[in-house]
Amino acid sequence: MNNLEEPTLFEARKWASFRIQSIKQLDMYDIDFLIQKRFGFSTAEMLVHYHDRLTAKDWRRFQNDVNRLIHGEPVQYIVQQADFYGMTLKVTPAVLIPRVETEELIDWILKETESNRMQPLKVLDIGTGSGAIAIALKKNRPAWQLTASDISEAALAVASQNARNQGVHLNLILSDVFETIKDRFDLIISNPPYISSSETAYMDESVLNNEPKLALFAADNGLAVYKKIAAGIDIHLKPGGRLFVEIGFHQEMAVSRLFSTVPKAVVTTRHDVSGHQRMIELRKEN
Repeated sequence: MNNLEEPTLFEARKWASFRIQSIKQLDMYDIDFLIQKRFGFSTAEMLVHYHDRLTAKDWRRFQNDVNRLIHGEPVQYIVQQADFYGMTLKVTPAVLIPRVETEELIDWILKETESNRMQPLKVLDIGTGSGAIAIALKKNRPAWQLTASDISEAALAVASQNARNQGVHLNLILSDVFETIKDRFDLIISNPPYISSSETAYMDESVLNNEPKLALFAADNGLAVYKKIAAGIDIHLKPGGRLFVEIGFHQEMAVSRLFSTVPKAVVTTRHDVSGHQRMIELRKEN
């Protein structure tokens, strides 16, 4: 590569591979994600454009982006985009980066409610963050009436933009769990904060340093939000309704015990594809 000219995309990618090779948290997935989102390429298009020469502006930005990666900033925050359930969503440090494991929660909900797909069910997503769960459900069940709540105004602003970008309508509410919620719902879903402050030693440094602590940590050994949900579920979930939540890797017994105290509750647990404790359903009998 001539030092007086900008590199081709292939050369820039190769340069990045050498820069990250000693960083164990990074691999070429991060670099390719960065390239694809910055340039709007699919994987195939990236290959087609391999020998295109970068502009001086794009090369400077790419070098800066790679340096941010090396210093621990998640690639999704750098490009302000994350992929989830076939969608590309906006993400900022005000919201968690949607995880692929949460897609399994969506799959479970859609499978369990297949017979209700055309009914105008009232659905609440507590702690919506980027709106990932609510938007995925609305796109797959257009007849459903989706309400998405969060304790963070900044998160709701991101969810609102994502809903517009995905062409769906969400009723957005600022609320700490059920605090300002008046309605009753057929379905309630939540992927709440569930990490105990005592677990920080086991967490990825990139997550700790960049993702919103409000959306990560909960008091009472990570159970505080589940306790609030359990306290209000009898009022806000209709008879025959269902609650689906995501849980931490060791919380199955504690959360199941909490939900079992709800009148007429039938509690079911589910592990993810890796066999980890991941999801719980509460079905309220008629």
